[in-house]
Amino acid sequence: MISASRHIRTVLSLCAFLLVLSVTASAQDFLEPWKNFNFRRNAIKQAQIQKLELYELKLVRGLIFGRHGRVFKDMEIKLFLEEQPWYKPNPEFANSMLNDTERRNLDLIRIAEAAKHETIQPGDMRYWRDRAIPARKLGKHSGAEWKVLTAEIEAIHGKRFDDEPWLQKYFEERYWYIPSDKYDPKKLTAIERKNLEILSGAQKKQRNVALLPGDLEFFENRTISEQMLQGLSLHELRLLRNEIYARHGRIFRTAWLGQYFYAQPWYTPDEEFNDEQLSATDKLNVETIVKYENQIHEELSTKPIARALLEGLFLEDASQMRQEIYARHGKVFKEPWLQKYFSSFDWYKPDPNFTEAALTEVEKKNIATIAAYEKRAVTAMSTIEG
Repeated sequence: MISASRHIRTVLSLCAFLLVLSVTASAQDFLEPWKNFNFRRNAIKQAQIQKLELYELKLVRGLIFGRHGRVFKDMEIKLFLEEQPWYKPNPEFANSMLNDTERRNLDLIRIAEAAKHETIQPGDMRYWRDRAIPARKLGKHSGAEWKVLTAEIEAIHGKRFDDEPWLQKYFEERYWYIPSDKYDPKKLTAIERKNLEILSGAQKKQRNVALLPGDLEFFENRTISEQMLQGLSLHELRLLRNEIYARHGRIFRTAWLGQYFYAQPWYTPDEEFNDEQLSATDKLNVETIVKYENQIHEELSTKPIARALLEGLFLEDASQMRQEIYARHGKVFKEPWLQKYFSSFDWYKPDPNFTEAALTEVEKKNIATIAAYEKRAVTAMSTIEG
């Protein structure tokens, strides 16, 4: 009798084989003109690709990268390239291997793909630089995907995301991304600013949250309730709390906070700022957010974590939440960026003698729950390739 696991492997192998046949068979006709096309020397013309279907554009894009041996996670491109006799996988592939002609060819293909997408996808925002995003194109996305979409508008202008290393790494793997230490949010066009508002509004509606970082201009004289904070991540809560100070010009010594607020078009640093400038409403809102943050921290140690809190998180987000449980006990991290991140918080007290014996039973169960979610979570790096 065939075991269940062996049966599953057999089915998966058959599916992969059929996918190879399907991709190979369907690719034969339209790919003929591209098989010997020199993407490094010759520019693709709009007329050559305007009638191609989405999957055809994707495979042509795969050809450009495949000539350099890029290894794709996208199964359709991966299987297609592995069928090509000239393809030699190169785990050391880097975007720097692409020349200007190849980059322009990729630009043309990616713009064509974005135009054909039924709803916006990560990687499409360059197409929407001079177009307002209509409601029918918004679609539904996880919280992390919304984050990528909004960040992409700013990444096009070189914004760095050192406060979220996974997001920075994601953009560094985009062939078009050129990071800048002098990012200027004022370079965003009126349409790009409008699209940021549209994405933020759609994100709040889908996630069923009342507000997000950047919204506090509407709460200068309004109090925030705990109910309004439900559904926000710890990272978003920290930004929201510090935004109250930033709206008054506070200068932040914590590097990732300073970088985040310097990139906001409304932020004007004021060396004369002091906490007394906060209004009674501001102070009450800070207290409400701090209380809610502390409640989440406490529940990570005292209550079983709800799966709903994890759903939609990228692997990198979930991992950071799991590491925070250890950080609360003073664990010293080997990863420099992780150590630097937790060291920026007043509550973090490094303890070189930390052992897992310090964890409570609830914490151990929550760590296991998050770790189990991580095994099936999508990494930010695989949301879009190219």
